Amino acid sequence: MAAPRTGVMGGAFDPPHRAHVALAEAALEQLALRELRIIPTGRAWHKSRPLTAATHRLAMVRMAFAHLPRTVVDDRETLRSGPSYTVDTLDELRAELPGEVFCLILGQDQAQSLPSWKAWERLPTLATICVARRPYSMSGSSDLQLHHLLQWTHLRMPAMELSATEVRAKLAARGDISALVPPDVARYIADHHLYRAF
Repeated sequence: MAAPRTGVMGGAFDPPHRAHVALAEAALEQLALRELRIIPTGRAWHKSRPLTAATHRLAMVRMAFAHLPRTVVDDRETLRSGPSYTVDTLDELRAELPGEVFCLILGQDQAQSLPSWKAWERLPTLATICVARRPYSMSGSSDLQLHHLLQWTHLRMPAMELSATEVRAKLAARGDISALVPPDVARYIADHHLYRAF
């Protein structure tokens, strides 16, 4: 009998948007996961700007993914005193669930930045790397070299050119984000006057 599989999907989720949700849906549909853990970053070592308070990001993440089965929000990284590193989170999860197989679920942009991550060479020993593959992606030589090195699995994804940076920019310009984020997230952002300073 195959070992149960848990998906691990981290990110700043500042804010969570429809491409995040689509990636989670693809992982649930294609990887036969027992559970998908959504893990918001605590202190992001790689971002120059401060993140929105974890309480707000956790609330939005819970709203964005509430409709998905077998999906839980894991707040462990937001409770850490230091920077958030994926390798540390995977080490913790493996210690907690020794019989589990883990799938690290990444967007295309995250996969391309992997060589800058702490102890990134260890990641394939801790989890199967699963990367969103859009119809036009993975064509550059550096992408292909990384794919060969890490032996990652592709997740089929619709073409969605969307980022949290774009959402924040729209909000700063008082634009309409209804097509970019789930409705509950849009309402939460409006109710709490978030991202007005970006």
